[in-house]
Amino acid sequence: MSAPTDRMTRLLALVPYLEARPGGVLMADAARDFGVGEAQLRRDLELLWVCGLPGHGPGDLVDLSFEGDRVRVTDTAGLVRPLRLATDEAVALVVALRALLELPGLAETDAVSRALLKVSAAAGEPADLAGAVTVSIDAREQTLAVVRQALQAHRALHLHYYVPSRDERTERTVDPMRLLLVDGHWYLEAWCRRVEGTRLFRLDRIDDLTVLDEPSAPPEQATPRDLDDGLYQPAEDQPRVRLRLDRSARWVADYFPVEDVVPVDDPPGGLSVAVRTGDPGWARRLVASLGGAARVEDPLGLADEVRAAARAALARYSD
Repeated sequence: MSAPTDRMTRLLALVPYLEARPGGVLMADAARDFGVGEAQLRRDLELLWVCGLPGHGPGDLVDLSFEGDRVRVTDTAGLVRPLRLATDEAVALVVALRALLELPGLAETDAVSRALLKVSAAAGEPADLAGAVTVSIDAREQTLAVVRQALQAHRALHLHYYVPSRDERTERTVDPMRLLLVDGHWYLEAWCRRVEGTRLFRLDRIDDLTVLDEPSAPPEQATPRDLDDGLYQPAEDQPRVRLRLDRSARWVADYFPVEDVVPVDDPPGGLSVAVRTGDPGWARRLVASLGGAARVEDPLGLADEVRAAARAALARYSD
């Protein structure tokens, strides 16, 4: 099995490769050109079949035609278009790379620096505009500085942390592991001695932060979380909530890790999806934020809670 990064590179190159051969190409020849076995190439082509543009309907996905041992692409779904960054995209990318270089303990500093130089050179004038951009971090600068100090000195931290889902202020001692910047928010990943597990703490929810004299000593089982699938990764034993989404809310199926996605006709173009969460309050807030574009199908008790919360909110306006 090829490495994930190698496979991604190959998948991105396969469509223009096939597009350049409108008459098709033998599977054996394509496998040889990409340096993989035919079995791996077939798995790549099967994955391409479900790749394409948002909407996931006819005409949105890559389409392939197989004739014996020959394959050709009949619909590229736009994957042959060259990537050109708009001004705002180039500025955002340059600013993000510069912010990444400021992370303490970053192992890939050289790789990020090289990427920043290449992107800046390719972007041209937009990269110069990025120099005038200041990244506004939601965490207080003092908290960020104390966390960096603890990481660099390998010291434990004592902190008060606000848990919004329970509206609760907790007190913990943690062993810092690393700092993360995700979607504009700083997070401390650390071993929490209170729950005896690895946890992510959003820095703007931390109060009364103190660096302790004792060393930071995460146990062997304290492994960093894999964030390739996003920050929110529900456990398999968490309860499932089934939502029915209008067409305008289909983005939920792309943004969150959902299960059992089923197209529905009511509403037209809608989806029925299941998502796992251990926090019913999160599900209530999600449905409320969609303004009627999502409904709770199961559990029924949660649907009643959403209706009650909506009525209470409306009552406040009338008051």
